[in-house]
Amino acid sequence: MEMFKTISEALKVKEIRGKMIFTLLMLVVFRLGSNIPVPGINREYLAQMFSGDNMGLFELFNLFSGGSFSNFTIFALSVTPYITASIIIQLLTVAFPYFERLAKEGMEGRKKMAQITRYTTVVLSLIQGLGLTVGLFRRTIIDQNWFTFIVITLILTAGSTFLMWLGEQINEYGIGNGMSLLIFGGIVSRIPSGIANIMDRYSDGSMNLITIVLFLAFALLVIMGIVEVQQGTRRIPVQYAKRVVGRKMYGGQSTHIPLKVNQAGVIPIIFALSILQFPLTIMYFFPDTAFYDFCEKYLSPGGSPGVWVYGILNVILIIFFNYFYTAVTFNPIEVANNMKANGGFIPGIRPGKATVDYLNRVMSRISIVGAIFLAVVATLPTIVSQYTGLEIRFGGTSLLIAVGVALDTMRQLENQMIMRNYSGFLK
Repeated sequence: MEMFKTISEALKVKEIRGKMIFTLLMLVVFRLGSNIPVPGINREYLAQMFSGDNMGLFELFNLFSGGSFSNFTIFALSVTPYITASIIIQLLTVAFPYFERLAKEGMEGRKKMAQITRYTTVVLSLIQGLGLTVGLFRRTIIDQNWFTFIVITLILTAGSTFLMWLGEQINEYGIGNGMSLLIFGGIVSRIPSGIANIMDRYSDGSMNLITIVLFLAFALLVIMGIVEVQQGTRRIPVQYAKRVVGRKMYGGQSTHIPLKVNQAGVIPIIFALSILQFPLTIMYFFPDTAFYDFCEKYLSPGGSPGVWVYGILNVILIIFFNYFYTAVTFNPIEVANNMKANGGFIPGIRPGKATVDYLNRVMSRISIVGAIFLAVVATLPTIVSQYTGLEIRFGGTSLLIAVGVALDTMRQLENQMIMRNYSGFLK
């Protein structure tokens, strides 16, 4: 109820109401474009391509595009090229001094990195668009010639670039993170079709009321768990020593370093799914072969014992990528040096190497909790789907992204209200 109260109070403020309306309009534009098909496509053959239950890695692309990928619309690439470019640039800050220097140059450095990310997004969009046009979707193109291939590639690239611009407009003039909200809009748009599918299965007798109730209870528990873990932080106390500069005294206050339990977010799940779904994607091109039968039985979440092999590998990869990405995004050496330079220290811990070791130890302990949480959220829907007959495709990932984006957006909305002396629902 507090959440609805926050939204109600926000709508009374003209400036915030304008930002909320602008964000909704941009999401409407996104959904309208998601239904504009690429010209010159055989829609019947396209429907046959994605009629199977196991789409492999394509289902992950479909998740981010809100169904635009399987329908081959102008937004088929979605924001995937931008996400890939952002991850690449972020990883380059660890490997190359130039990008590391840009990351430390403040606002100007971030502007330069954002510009490089945009250029990289356009290049990746061209590559992915050409690959999809000439490769996967080639048989769906009615008039197969290089002029048609180039036109479709440019349309896909323009669509992805437009979405990047749309996300940036939401960042500047709306509420919330633009790219995340576009993914959120795609995920939410698939809820009505999912409900219709459950109702159809209930009508034809393939699903009973008890199964539906258990599924809803399971989804509610998962959402509650996601909220708790996403909000969970470990606060490391920091004390700043008093120091005299000229005739004034600075420091002496106490603060804390918030270490998030789920520091890596949804990235480990995406990386793990990309690796696990790769052989399932390759087998799509080789039907009626021994390789197809092997993947179907041992590596597919719909096979037996494939569902358990898939689940175990998923857990291992998620834990690995959680530690890897946390190490990339959280640098204890840099944190310790910044504290030391400003006269700060953790009570009971000596500055320098002892502080670095302490931060590493604490981060490792809370990371295992975040990794297990991600593994459970990503794996349980697969097992539930296998043994209940419910079609839950990437349900855990969808819930994690949707709830995470909703919490982040409400937090930003609350911050806007706090500046106007209003206390919201996020404590």
